[in-house]
Amino acid sequence: MAKFGIGQSVRRVEDPRLLTGGGRYTDDTKLAQPAARAYVLRSPHAHADITKIDTAAAKKAPGVLLVFTGEDVKKAGFGDLPCLVPVTNRDGTPRAETSRPMLAQGRVRHVGDPVALVVAETLEQAKDAAELIEIDYAPRPHTVGTYESAQPGAPLVHDHIKGNIAFDWEMGDRAKTETAFAKADRVVTLRLVNNRLVVNSMEPRGAICEYDAKDDRSTLWVSSQGVSVIRPVVADMILKIGQPKLRVRTGDVGGGFGMKIFVHPEYPMVVWASRELKRAVKWIPDRQEAFQSDVQGRDHVSVAEMALDKDCKFLGLRVTTYAALGAYLSHFGAFIPTMAGTGMLAGLYQTPTIYVNVKGVMTNTVPTDAYRGAGRPEAAYLLERFVDHIARETGLTPDEIRKRNLVKPNQIPWTTALGDVYDSGDFDNVMLKGMEKGDWKGFPARRAASLAKGRWRGIGMSTYVEKCSGGAPESAIAKFNDDDTITVYVGVQTNGQGHETAFTQIMSARLGVDGDRIRIVQGDSDFTPEGMTGGSRSIPVAGAAVLGVSDKIIAKGKQVAASVMEASTGDIDYADGIFKIVGTDRQMSLFEVAKAAKDPKNVPAGEKPGLDDDFTRTPQAATFPNGCHVCELEVDPDTGTIEILNYSIMDDFGTALNPLLLQGQVHGGVGQGVGQALTEKTIYDDESGQLMSGSFMDYALPRADVVPHVHFDMHNSLCRTNPLGVKGAGEAGAIGAPPAVVNAIIDAIYPETGVKHVDMPVTPASLWAVIAANRTRKAA
Repeated sequence: MAKFGIGQSVRRVEDPRLLTGGGRYTDDTKLAQPAARAYVLRSPHAHADITKIDTAAAKKAPGVLLVFTGEDVKKAGFGDLPCLVPVTNRDGTPRAETSRPMLAQGRVRHVGDPVALVVAETLEQAKDAAELIEIDYAPRPHTVGTYESAQPGAPLVHDHIKGNIAFDWEMGDRAKTETAFAKADRVVTLRLVNNRLVVNSMEPRGAICEYDAKDDRSTLWVSSQGVSVIRPVVADMILKIGQPKLRVRTGDVGGGFGMKIFVHPEYPMVVWASRELKRAVKWIPDRQEAFQSDVQGRDHVSVAEMALDKDCKFLGLRVTTYAALGAYLSHFGAFIPTMAGTGMLAGLYQTPTIYVNVKGVMTNTVPTDAYRGAGRPEAAYLLERFVDHIARETGLTPDEIRKRNLVKPNQIPWTTALGDVYDSGDFDNVMLKGMEKGDWKGFPARRAASLAKGRWRGIGMSTYVEKCSGGAPESAIAKFNDDDTITVYVGVQTNGQGHETAFTQIMSARLGVDGDRIRIVQGDSDFTPEGMTGGSRSIPVAGAAVLGVSDKIIAKGKQVAASVMEASTGDIDYADGIFKIVGTDRQMSLFEVAKAAKDPKNVPAGEKPGLDDDFTRTPQAATFPNGCHVCELEVDPDTGTIEILNYSIMDDFGTALNPLLLQGQVHGGVGQGVGQALTEKTIYDDESGQLMSGSFMDYALPRADVVPHVHFDMHNSLCRTNPLGVKGAGEAGAIGAPPAVVNAIIDAIYPETGVKHVDMPVTPASLWAVIAANRTRKAA
């Protein structure tokens, strides 16, 4: 890697190791002795009372080391899995709590709810023993529909949560919004569904725990998005052994997408079992088990209303959302549909007043939590799908309705009706450049050519903005090694984004040190600082910490160099890894100064010897990446099949640290967004409560012929809220894609059917049914 790496499309330094089989994912962890294998027996019922559990036969089965049930959890006095986010209801009361022990106690609330843990010498022995556990269930009425579960008469998931509403939350000015609607020349309404998704990271979750009898200390290896989130929940809140007794480590991670932030029940189970047996225990799920146990994403039903004046200017927006939370409140489950994403319902528009009511709905399904974008894709889909609908209802084009309402450059900084402050942006031009990249003007001719072949062609756009890169502080710790290298410890955790490359670029650019002399360390609670990957904050926050520690090294290094070379600190210049006395040829390299700094006499009074240092970056404000997606596609009206022909993006990411990494992140996000729009849907059967899409035979991840090539470019405005000038980028593709795709589908079918809205996923079967039902009606 060359020096001064910021702005360069540097190839990832991780890739040679990963591509040649050198990756170390959770299941690759090398142990001192073979681990016992854990297997979790799960509920086959959506909702039932457990009237009997008999584990006697299982405990006697070959190879079995232990069997735990909910009664054992209760006897041990362990804590529940917590929801970490308080939410205040509209009436001022706190949200409801949902008790969630590691193993079910007396009642199961979704298919896949953990009921018993079996540990044996081999996985096959553990599975065989689990079949010997006798359990009697008394089924209860269940409820799985998001909107339906909040209606009168729906079965209660938790007896103490009335109407299954865990919280009834609001944001915005209700009275001002009501006044805007009273004065409106026109009101447009749309009901939308944001479909539930299964995360399906390439590497499933897994956990391995080793036990050190000498120190009575456990080491938990887990595929995570930050060990410092996992450690206190497992050690303090659930097992109550205290954090000094638990070390948490994460190696390479094959995708996280939000799901691996959280403590799932299996993590404390594995630690508990390992401490009981005083040996290593491993739990690695198969894909079917992951479908039933990993937190899932999205799952909203919303009604949007917009008040308009005679010129189609937005006067006020009113939204009511029913957000499915699943059977239990996950760590951030209450945060995602409320504070995480609701503010983004302002979009890039000048809407003077907005009021949002979110009802958190308990259902007999797997809990929901953050999934790539974590609330912002839900907001962007609702708003951008709605804005296109408003355009069609008022007779305007998609770009014209946006032009009339977008925040203008001379209005920046702009405070939205929901309180966010956009510090930078050129939203009009981002949209126009996006349209140019997608050849919007040439579309009518292409539509006519498609129609001549019997195909319906559509073009759709979405503008988007997301709030990210705020939250908790992130730290970087730099240590100089004897071999003239630097090790940097950070608390965020790569899940495949290219952290090692990005952080190395920042330090290489600032210190003028070749990248091969910089080593990035993540994922070890004994050495790395607190931190978490999520909310596109790794570069704006942790990257700013790497920049900050680099600056501290330079500042202290100047003092040391001045002492050694007997000069004034003000006469020392630093560039290209060299400290130099200005106007002379006297100089010392960074690593020579680092060695000299070990001598206390060369260090300023009161400071520690050495150039090792640390820096903590506390975000002062969020960043607001934004952009415009343009999707062009064809529909075959006889089969309902859809082919994306062109996909163009114009993004504003502030400073582009590494355009190659950016493009990869955006393309991956588009893949997930297109998957949600066209193929993916989590289906629970209304009658049985069973998960019907519980394997890759039933749940359709997007294939290569579905995910388009992305024509990507940037029109950047420097971010003013962090020293790097960057805006978060990791989730942007998944935010802009779903509305752009669905808007293009509506543009294709509306002229022939009059249909103005379809819900995701728009599969060939569902689209064919819509076309068949409305084609004749339109002709008539």
